[in-house]
Amino acid sequence: MSEGTKENGRLEQALARLNFKPRRLEPGHVWLAGAGPGDPGCLTLEVLAALAEADALVYDALVSPDIVAVAERAELFYAGKRGGQPSMKQDDITALLVRLAREGRRVIRLKGGDPYIFGRGGEEALALARENIPFRVLPGLTSGLSALAATGIPATMRGINKAVILVTGHAAGTDDDLDWAAIARTGQPVVVYMGMANLPIIAASILEGGLPPSTPAAVIVAATTPQERIVVATLATIAEEAAAAGLSSPALIVVGGIVAMRAALAGEA
Repeated sequence: MSEGTKENGRLEQALARLNFKPRRLEPGHVWLAGAGPGDPGCLTLEVLAALAEADALVYDALVSPDIVAVAERAELFYAGKRGGQPSMKQDDITALLVRLAREGRRVIRLKGGDPYIFGRGGEEALALARENIPFRVLPGLTSGLSALAATGIPATMRGINKAVILVTGHAAGTDDDLDWAAIARTGQPVVVYMGMANLPIIAASILEGGLPPSTPAAVIVAATTPQERIVVATLATIAEEAAAAGLSSPALIVVGGIVAMRAALAGEA
C-alpha cells in the first residue's frame, strides 16, 4: 500500500470518527455559505458537503476556482463585486436567488469569508425571509481574523489588546464615514475590510484620532492563497509602502500592537 493511500485511509477514518452527518439541501431552499479566506483547506465540512449537493451555485469574486469546482453538479452564476468594476447590483443578486429557489433548485450562495461579516449575507437572508424562501446560513472562517492567523499575527494577545475592531473602509472620506477618531481612542487593534482604495485617508484619519505614528500596521493581500503578500510598516508609512509594493485588493488593513507580534513569533525581534 502506497503512502498516499495510507494517508487517504487515515483521513477517511478521521472523518468517520467525527460522525458528521450533513443536512440535506432540499429543492427550493437557499443556503448562504462562507468559503473562508481563500485556501480550500479553510472550508468547513458542512460547506464542502453542501457544494457537492447543489444544483445552482451563486458565487462571489473572492471564491477560488478550486472551491467552485467542488460544485460539479451545479449551474454556475457569477455574482462577484469588485471595486470600480462592472458587477451585479445587490437587488439583482437577491432576485436571482429567489428565482432559482422558486424553480425548485438546490441553491448555494457562496461568499468569501463568512456571509454575515461584511458579506451582505444579512441583507440576502432578510430578503429571502420576506419572500418566504427557506434558507439557512453556513458559517465560514471570516477573513478578518483568519488572514491574521495565516500571516503570523495573533488577533488577541494578553498585554496588548482586549478587543479587536472589524470595520469597513469603503466609505472613508465621505459623509457616510466612520468616526475614526473614536476608534483610535479605544487603543484596540483595527482590521479594515474593503479599504485599500482609501488607505491614505484611513491612515490619516486614525493618526488624527490620536494613535502614534509608530503604531504597527500591515496590509495583507490574498491571505492563505498562493498569491498571498504582506507589507508591514507603521501607521505613518503604511499607505506609502503598500503603494510602493504595488498592493491592491483583495486586501485587509491591520493597525495595532498585535502586528508587531509577527516579527517576534518569527524570531526576528
